[in-house]
Amino acid sequence: MTRVLVTGASGFIGFHVAKALSERGFEVLALVRNASDSGFISRCGAKPVAGDVRDYESVLKAMRGCDRVFHVAADYRLWVPDPERMYEINVGGTANVMKAALERSVTRVVYTSTVGILRVTPDGKPGNEENRARFQDLSGHYKISKFLAEKEVRRCIGVGLPAVIVNPTFPIGAMDRKPTPTGKTIVDFLNGKMPAYVNTGLNLVDVGDVAEGHVLAAESGVVGESYILGNENLTLKQFLHLLARLTGMKPPRWRLPYGPVLCLAYADRAYSKVCGGKEPRIPVDGVRMARHYMFFDTSKAVLKLGMAQNSIESAAWKAISWYREKGYVPRLSGECHE
Repeated sequence: MTRVLVTGASGFIGFHVAKALSERGFEVLALVRNASDSGFISRCGAKPVAGDVRDYESVLKAMRGCDRVFHVAADYRLWVPDPERMYEINVGGTANVMKAALERSVTRVVYTSTVGILRVTPDGKPGNEENRARFQDLSGHYKISKFLAEKEVRRCIGVGLPAVIVNPTFPIGAMDRKPTPTGKTIVDFLNGKMPAYVNTGLNLVDVGDVAEGHVLAAESGVVGESYILGNENLTLKQFLHLLARLTGMKPPRWRLPYGPVLCLAYADRAYSKVCGGKEPRIPVDGVRMARHYMFFDTSKAVLKLGMAQNSIESAAWKAISWYREKGYVPRLSGECHE
């Protein structure tokens, strides 16, 4: 039985990657920092092993006997009161995992990057893997830290690391525990906390398809290549109308202009600092991202890897059902899943 190591299995994408690998018959080890996550991870068929990506020796120990490594762990937040920790995990942690993979001579590494480090076009035309942003184009600690992390991965590829890079878009589905910013959009909508929206767009994908994309990248991805793991480009208005149709709720009626929303975000951030670091309701980095449509061409992963493209409606319904089951939102009557 082939042994693999998954970092970040307690996170949204990482959990589904570990689950997909376990279902395919791999012996899955999951690097776990907190003991409280052990039972949660065991339910997806993985075996928790103690460690922290910031601790090189613990990563090296966990990787013993592993043939493949899936480095999914990342600190993904749009509001960052402690950026040093984010860089320690995203950049330093990635360097540790890649160095350990070289020392252990693993046969394949799949690194989970993000479309956040790809350049979006002002006219909304879908970008692809070749549209890499320049450092000076990036804003926000998350994008910058992931840019630097991928740079480290590519440096290691240059010295012999057999790594493939995947760039997930905006996954939705069950088990988004924190939730991610995209998941929070769903939760806020279901809780009636989204009376208006901004004119933006994003590429949505079933998190299960993203997980399978990781497995496929390990099997048939080309070393040094990157693959966007996504599916359907939708405006935020279209996505909210989809949620409304699935739930029987009313979609927001008003579209807010970008400028005033950004001003509100800065004011909200300043207020949060005064109040002792409480998380802002409107993250500045989230508003900045919304300035352009984050549309992407996912054909490379579909054609080269064989990545599935299951319906966004089905993925949205799985997310809605899971959030309600777990108490993130109230259960309502009048739902009309089609």
